[in-house]
Amino acid sequence: MPELPPEPIGLGQGHRQRLRADLALLLTSIIWGSAFVVQRVVAPHSSVFLFNGLRFLVGALVLAPLAWLAFRRPHPLPGLNRQTVPGVLIAGFLLLCGATLQQAGLRYTTAANAGFITGLYVVLIPILQALFWRQAPRPVIWLAALLAAAGLFLLSTGGSLRLKIGDLLELAGAMFWALHVIWIGRLVHKIELLQLAMGQFLVCGLASSLIGLIVEPELSGEVAGAVWAILYTGILSVGIGYTLQAAGQRVAPPADAALILSCEAVFAALFGWRFLGEALSLIQVTGCGIMLVGILLAQADAFHK
Repeated sequence: MPELPPEPIGLGQGHRQRLRADLALLLTSIIWGSAFVVQRVVAPHSSVFLFNGLRFLVGALVLAPLAWLAFRRPHPLPGLNRQTVPGVLIAGFLLLCGATLQQAGLRYTTAANAGFITGLYVVLIPILQALFWRQAPRPVIWLAALLAAAGLFLLSTGGSLRLKIGDLLELAGAMFWALHVIWIGRLVHKIELLQLAMGQFLVCGLASSLIGLIVEPELSGEVAGAVWAILYTGILSVGIGYTLQAAGQRVAPPADAALILSCEAVFAALFGWRFLGEALSLIQVTGCGIMLVGILLAQADAFHK
């Protein structure tokens, strides 16, 4: 989600609030990093669409009470209505595409690869804005993109000349995550935030579940064995993770948020190593480091604010 400007606060209180905000963002990064491992565990034998559909519906249920309270309070921005629903439908569609490609990719790649490649959406955002919205990217973005591409090559291929299908799916998913962030950035000034979040989760969850029942009916029975993963990713990753991110970014300086949330990929690698025994070669670790530098360079503006 787009970063919100920090609120003006007193000095002593400001330090405490900034620390709490940074801790909220760190917990978000840990939760999202661990979710790659959970998704990786169930990916080979569970329906991509039904799994995603159910976890986003769970996430919507988690946010529902907060969205209802927001609906009851006076707010300068409208909630879900006839004018705002089309924008929410598009956000849900982009979320559906990104989540589908990410979960499908996890069938064929590691949690570490998925985490780092998904993080490339930060680099892709200014490039897509230049291609489709004629917003010229800063020169440093081209360096960031070059580093990200070099790191991706080393991570995915280990130095050979063949990209893995799972990594290509994750890269395609990163494109949709980037488009999703761009689109949400245009909606947050038009729609109340919590209702927007719950609305897009409902769209993604319902559409993904319906598609799963149509195209993967033979895997519908496998969903029962993935209930724990659906609840973990739905409650923690989608519901609580989003709420913590929004709360943290209301107070934390952009530089804090950029750096801490970028650690999601590192936590994905660490959890993959600890719980799945996923090991990276020296070349792959080098690729991860180069990609992380590219991701941070793409957010360089945040470190001057």
